[in-house]
Amino acid sequence: MKDRFDRFSYALTEIYRHWHKIASQVMGEYGLKGSCSVYFTAMRGQKDGLTASKLSELSGRNKSDVSRMISQMIQKGFVRKEKVGNKSYRAKLFLTEDGNRVADHIYERAKVAVDFGGLGLDTQQRDGFFLALELIANNLRMISTEGIYKFGNQPILIEG
Repeated sequence: MKDRFDRFSYALTEIYRHWHKIASQVMGEYGLKGSCSVYFTAMRGQKDGLTASKLSELSGRNKSDVSRMISQMIQKGFVRKEKVGNKSYRAKLFLTEDGNRVADHIYERAKVAVDFGGLGLDTQQRDGFFLALELIANNLRMISTEGIYKFGNQPILIEG
Protein backbone atom coordinates (compact mmCIF):
# COMPACT_ATOMS: atom_id res chain seq x y z
CA MET A 1 0.00 0.00 0.00
CA LYS A 2 2.78 2.43 0.90
CA ASP A 3 4.45 2.00 -2.48
CA ARG A 4 1.15 2.58 -4.32
CA PHE A 5 0.34 5.62 -2.16
CA ASP A 6 3.83 7.07 -2.63
CA ARG A 7 3.74 6.56 -6.40
CA PHE A 8 0.24 8.04 -6.64
CA SER A 9 1.08 11.06 -4.45
CA TYR A 10 4.38 11.73 -6.16
CA ALA A 11 2.90 11.46 -9.66
CA LEU A 12 0.02 13.81 -8.82
CA THR A 13 2.38 16.31 -7.26
CA GLU A 14 4.69 16.20 -10.27
CA ILE A 15 1.84 16.56 -12.75
CA TYR A 16 0.39 19.52 -10.85
CA ARG A 17 3.77 21.20 -10.42
CA HIS A 18 4.64 20.92 -14.09
CA TRP A 19 1.14 21.88 -15.21
CA HIS A 20 1.44 25.03 -13.08
CA LYS A 21 4.84 25.86 -14.62
CA ILE A 22 3.42 25.48 -18.13
CA ALA A 23 0.33 27.56 -17.24
CA SER A 24 2.57 30.25 -15.74
CA GLN A 25 4.64 30.39 -18.93
CA VAL A 26 1.56 30.86 -21.09
CA MET A 27 -0.21 33.29 -18.76
CA GLY A 28 2.99 35.28 -18.28
CA GLU A 29 2.62 36.34 -21.91
CA TYR A 30 -0.49 38.24 -20.80
CA GLY A 31 0.84 39.57 -17.51
CA LEU A 32 -1.29 37.18 -15.46
CA LYS A 33 -0.64 34.36 -13.01
CA GLY A 34 -0.80 30.74 -14.15
CA SER A 35 -3.91 30.13 -12.06
CA CYS A 36 -5.88 32.41 -14.40
CA SER A 37 -5.64 29.76 -17.10
CA VAL A 38 -8.25 27.62 -15.37
CA TYR A 39 -10.68 30.56 -15.38
CA PHE A 40 -10.17 31.18 -19.09
CA THR A 41 -10.79 27.53 -19.88
CA ALA A 42 -13.87 27.36 -17.62
CA MET A 43 -15.32 30.49 -19.26
CA ARG A 44 -14.43 29.45 -22.80
CA GLY A 45 -17.60 28.89 -24.81
CA GLN A 46 -19.92 30.11 -22.02
CA LYS A 47 -22.00 32.52 -24.14
CA ASP A 48 -24.47 33.14 -21.29
CA GLY A 49 -21.70 34.04 -18.85
CA LEU A 50 -21.00 32.63 -15.41
CA THR A 51 -21.37 33.93 -11.89
CA ALA A 52 -18.26 34.03 -9.72
CA SER A 53 -19.85 31.29 -7.61
CA LYS A 54 -20.33 29.01 -10.63
CA LEU A 55 -16.79 29.78 -11.80
CA SER A 56 -15.50 28.80 -8.36
CA GLU A 57 -17.41 25.52 -8.60
CA LEU A 58 -16.22 24.73 -12.14
CA SER A 59 -12.60 25.62 -11.47
CA GLY A 60 -12.33 24.02 -8.04
CA ARG A 61 -10.90 27.26 -6.66
CA ASN A 62 -12.12 29.22 -3.67
CA LYS A 63 -14.21 32.35 -4.13
CA SER A 64 -11.51 34.71 -2.87
CA ASP A 65 -9.06 33.45 -5.53
CA VAL A 66 -11.75 33.75 -8.19
CA SER A 67 -12.45 37.33 -7.10
CA ARG A 68 -8.76 38.32 -7.09
CA MET A 69 -7.94 36.76 -10.45
CA ILE A 70 -11.12 37.97 -12.15
CA SER A 71 -10.33 41.52 -10.99
CA GLN A 72 -6.94 41.26 -12.71
CA MET A 73 -8.53 39.78 -15.83
CA ILE A 74 -11.05 42.67 -15.91
CA GLN A 75 -8.22 45.22 -15.54
CA LYS A 76 -6.40 43.62 -18.48
CA GLY A 77 -9.58 43.76 -20.59
CA PHE A 78 -10.08 40.00 -20.87
CA VAL A 79 -13.28 39.76 -18.80
CA ARG A 80 -16.30 41.98 -18.40
CA LYS A 81 -18.86 41.90 -15.62
CA GLU A 82 -22.56 42.52 -16.17
CA LYS A 83 -24.91 43.24 -13.32
CA VAL A 84 -28.09 41.21 -13.08
CA GLY A 85 -30.81 43.81 -12.63
CA ASN A 86 -29.28 46.59 -10.54
CA LYS A 87 -27.28 44.27 -8.34
CA SER A 88 -23.57 43.46 -8.52
CA TYR A 89 -24.30 40.35 -6.49
CA ARG A 90 -24.77 37.46 -8.90
CA ALA A 91 -23.22 39.51 -11.72
CA LYS A 92 -22.37 37.51 -14.82
CA LEU A 93 -18.80 37.25 -16.05
CA PHE A 94 -18.05 37.11 -19.77
CA LEU A 95 -14.87 36.83 -21.77
CA THR A 96 -14.27 39.83 -24.00
CA GLU A 97 -13.13 39.41 -27.59
CA ASP A 98 -9.52 39.58 -26.39
CA GLY A 99 -10.40 37.17 -23.58
CA ASN A 100 -11.78 34.67 -26.08
CA ARG A 101 -8.56 34.89 -28.10
CA VAL A 102 -6.54 34.23 -24.93
CA ALA A 103 -8.84 31.31 -23.99
CA ASP A 104 -8.35 29.81 -27.46
CA HIS A 105 -4.58 30.23 -27.15
CA ILE A 106 -4.58 28.56 -23.73
CA TYR A 107 -6.69 25.71 -25.10
CA GLU A 108 -4.25 25.14 -27.96
CA ARG A 109 -1.23 25.21 -25.61
CA ALA A 110 -2.98 22.83 -23.19
CA LYS A 111 -3.74 20.47 -26.05
CA VAL A 112 -0.04 20.41 -26.97
CA ALA A 113 0.93 19.73 -23.35
CA VAL A 114 -1.62 16.94 -22.90
CA ASP A 115 -0.69 15.33 -26.22
CA PHE A 116 3.00 15.51 -25.34
CA GLY A 117 2.32 14.21 -21.83
CA GLY A 118 0.62 11.17 -23.33
CA LEU A 119 3.47 10.22 -25.67
CA GLY A 120 4.06 6.49 -25.53
CA LEU A 121 0.44 5.65 -24.74
CA ASP A 122 -1.78 4.09 -27.36
CA THR A 123 -5.46 5.05 -27.63
CA GLN A 124 -6.62 2.18 -25.42
CA GLN A 125 -4.08 3.00 -22.70
CA ARG A 126 -4.96 6.71 -22.86
CA ASP A 127 -8.70 5.97 -22.61
CA GLY A 128 -8.06 3.62 -19.68
CA PHE A 129 -5.90 6.23 -17.98
CA PHE A 130 -8.54 8.94 -18.22
CA LEU A 131 -11.27 6.56 -17.05
CA ALA A 132 -9.12 5.58 -14.06
CA LEU A 133 -8.26 9.21 -13.32
CA GLU A 134 -11.93 10.24 -13.39
CA LEU A 135 -12.93 7.32 -11.15
CA ILE A 136 -10.16 8.14 -8.66
CA ALA A 137 -11.16 11.82 -8.65
CA ASN A 138 -14.83 10.99 -8.10
CA ASN A 139 -14.04 8.49 -5.34
CA LEU A 140 -11.71 10.92 -3.56
CA ARG A 141 -14.32 13.68 -3.92
CA MET A 142 -16.87 11.39 -2.24
CA ILE A 143 -14.58 10.41 0.62
CA SER A 144 -13.41 14.00 1.17
CA THR A 145 -16.99 15.28 1.14
CA GLU A 146 -18.45 12.61 3.39
CA GLY A 147 -15.36 12.27 5.58
CA ILE A 148 -12.76 9.54 5.52
CA TYR A 149 -13.84 8.11 8.88
CA LYS A 150 -17.31 7.32 7.57
CA PHE A 151 -15.73 4.51 5.63
CA GLY A 152 -13.96 2.92 8.60
CA ASN A 153 -10.53 1.34 8.59
CA GLN A 154 -11.19 -1.43 6.09
CA PRO A 155 -10.43 -1.14 2.36
CA ILE A 156 -13.46 -0.37 0.26
CA LEU A 157 -14.07 -2.94 -2.44
CA ILE A 158 -16.47 -1.71 -5.08
CA GLU A 159 -17.24 -3.78 -8.13
CA GLY A 160 -18.23 -2.24 -11.37
